Amino acid sequence: MSVATYLERRGELQTYFDRTAVDAWSRLTSDAPVGRIRATVRAGRDEMRNTLLSWLPANLSGARLLDAGCGTGALSIEAARRGARVVAIDLSPTLVSVARERIPADLDSSTLDFRSGDMLDPRLGTFDFVVAMDSLIHYRPADICRIVAGLAMRTNAALLVTFAPRTAALSVMHAVGGLFPRGDRAPAIEPVAEQTLRRLLLADENLERWQLGRGRRVANGFYISHALEMIPR
Repeated sequence: MSVATYLERRGELQTYFDRTAVDAWSRLTSDAPVGRIRATVRAGRDEMRNTLLSWLPANLSGARLLDAGCGTGALSIEAARRGARVVAIDLSPTLVSVARERIPADLDSSTLDFRSGDMLDPRLGTFDFVVAMDSLIHYRPADICRIVAGLAMRTNAALLVTFAPRTAALSVMHAVGGLFPRGDRAPAIEPVAEQTLRRLLLADENLERWQLGRGRRVANGFYISHALEMIPR
């Protein structure tokens, strides 16, 4: 992954989620009414988040977890309820502020460390678990592998990630999205065939000590995403 490519895409994502889409994203991840299309995205994201949480231990007491691309913090909050010490990071300072505001009153806020910044920052330290839900879908397959390898270097027990699977339905959605004015568009999603990504991950020398575990695809209306679990050999 070229540093320039990563930084350029990271900058695009920060601008989009911190300025263009922050209100829509805050609404989507709340209980506020949304339109039919966004309702399918909300339901799909809820299902994916529940899937990833089901792959984590029910008791996370004493574990350190990184929520890489935490958005408004829904997964972070649930992990903290299980006892994890959570570092939750996102490129958007505004979404991180929303996440802090949504910490429930009955939850010890000291267990949640919400930050804005780069999920690959080595100063974040090491973790037992790392979860990256829909935060890699805007990167090319080779870049995804290198990001995963960077996260894996600081992970001890399990790394859970999602990607945009290459499907006919997702290709149609991608084409429809291109019809919107450029200023209203999200940064392009980079679909990848599941077997292609699995092959790239298994071939990456920086992931030699890791193996692929469970996988699950969630498809609900305008939401399509695929989860992969990586665990030490």
